[in-house]
Amino acid sequence: MTNSDPRRSDLQGRPVNLPRTAVPDGITDPVESARAELKAALAAIEVRGNFPRRIEKASQRGIVRARAFAHRNPVGAAAAVVGVAATVGGLVWVLVRAASR
Repeated sequence: MTNSDPRRSDLQGRPVNLPRTAVPDGITDPVESARAELKAALAAIEVRGNFPRRIEKASQRGIVRARAFAHRNPVGAAAAVVGVAATVGGLVWVLVRAASR
């Protein structure tokens, strides 16, 4: 599967960069084409298989969203913190009580 040429431009004439996982069009040499496809496949495997990096990016997005929510609605954020703390405390209490019996 190939994507557009990395030197291609959008409708306004600005250059469009391809992601690392895309194979550029216009490669006529079969060896270069195979190399480009292998490079794109390895990049796609790295992007999909690098769980620590994906978890870190997801947690950073969550932190940004939580801070934005707290900035917009400080009372709601405080209520959410209290609710999460009560839920975690209740869960720990249930687990400890079940383990002690």
